[in-house]
Amino acid sequence: MKLKQLKALTLATAFAATGSVAGAAGPKEVQFDEYGAVAASLTGAAGDAANGAIVVGSKSQGNCVACHVVSALADVPFQGEVGPVLDGAGGRWSEAELRGLVANAKMTFDGTVMPAFYKVDGFIRPGDGYTGKAPTEALPPILSAQEIEDVVAFLMTLTEE
Repeated sequence: MKLKQLKALTLATAFAATGSVAGAAGPKEVQFDEYGAVAASLTGAAGDAANGAIVVGSKSQGNCVACHVVSALADVPFQGEVGPVLDGAGGRWSEAELRGLVANAKMTFDGTVMPAFYKVDGFIRPGDGYTGKAPTEALPPILSAQEIEDVVAFLMTLTEE
């Protein structure tokens, strides 16, 4: 195995085990306030709004448009109607509130069906009840800390409804 591949494998293994990379807050370290907002950046670095738009519209990443309409992503077909329209999200919610909602919306809205994108434990695993074959290892977060910051940066650009 080449050194570059070994480094990538080591980094991927470390990420899977902790849910983060060096310098980023791991999913279990996120500090939500009483209303579910997260004031501190998960990475300490600014988000990239352009990458956030890709994450929001990508079926293999955030896939936010499966449930939400985002007019700025008009080229992404079949946008959903389950969640609120995200046009104007940057004007309706603060950066801290958006970070909390993307990381784990259940901290703000207890009964929401929105998945927690930055969570690694506390899941209900129906396979145990039905097949007895649910995975027992920790699940990785859906999005990385930087991807959360990127999505928040993109949502903050959506200021007009």
